[in-house]
Amino acid sequence: MSGESDLRKLLGGMRPELNEGTYVFCTVAGPTAPDGLAPVATVLEPEGLTLVLRREDADAAGLAYDHTAGWITLRVHSALDAVGLTGAFAAELAAHGPSCNVIAGYHHDHLFVAAERAAEAVAVLEGLAVRSAH
Repeated sequence: MSGESDLRKLLGGMRPELNEGTYVFCTVAGPTAPDGLAPVATVLEPEGLTLVLRREDADAAGLAYDHTAGWITLRVHSALDAVGLTGAFAAELAAHGPSCNVIAGYHHDHLFVAAERAAEAVAVLEGLAVRSAH
């Protein structure tokens, strides 16, 4: 099933959803996550494996982090080759101040925003969606 690529439809149908919990970015040596951890996402870089984890899982594993985030999923099914979605929501969030780290999955885009501003970020995205739907 291919995703949506029309920018106006993508923005109007974002339906941002704040997932429960607080998330952190950690790094470990090697290409695999330590046993017992269930990362939300991983990125293998030359410097190590980045893990996106629930904060309590990172704490239990003794992993260091320096930023806590809320996890927002954009419920629109975006095509991997869609153009402009990331730029549009990033510009909107930047205009209001919350930091944002983006990970694209096959079906959805996932935004990790400063934990203390996650609800505000959802409201900003919802406002963008309403304006874009008209």
